[in-house]
Amino acid sequence: MILGLDISTSITGATVLDYSGQVLYCEAWDLRNKRYFPDIFSKVQRFKQVMGNLYQINKYPIDSIFIEQSLMAFRPGFSSAKTILTLAKFNGILSYVCQQDFGVEPQYIGASTARKSCGIKIPKGEKAKDVVLQYVLDNESNFVVEYTKHGNPKPGSYDRADSLIIARAGYNLWKEKNSKS
Repeated sequence: MILGLDISTSITGATVLDYSGQVLYCEAWDLRNKRYFPDIFSKVQRFKQVMGNLYQINKYPIDSIFIEQSLMAFRPGFSSAKTILTLAKFNGILSYVCQQDFGVEPQYIGASTARKSCGIKIPKGEKAKDVVLQYVLDNESNFVVEYTKHGNPKPGSYDRADSLIIARAGYNLWKEKNSKS
């Protein structure tokens, strides 16, 4: 099975695909509550718990892991240097957890590379997250989004969509690799 992760210290999206490309699991894990997750270590513990449950309860033998690559540079108006460093640290820790728990070395895919692999083009002036979510809603019949009373997607919707695109891009890489064998 293929696991696609969109890692964040606030909400992490996770998607599992089988080798026919069917979505078996697509959820977001909310880590924003500071009472329950006051630091990075409690968030890692939660990740380990959910990943263990995912494997044990649903019996998904994960043998390919694809993770959205961390931001590689500071961009004014976006994330601060502190945020980028925190995300990179969290990404690294969770990558290590995946390798240790599943015995699989994760592969990293940049967000724009994953979108391109899935045929998603971001029109100038539009937000990538909105375009990706709409693409997933248009192309994945089982993907459902709940909305707030103001008409915005509920928290976790974008993270689920992003993890699905990472998983699909990973699936495309897997197909390409195995068609040559």
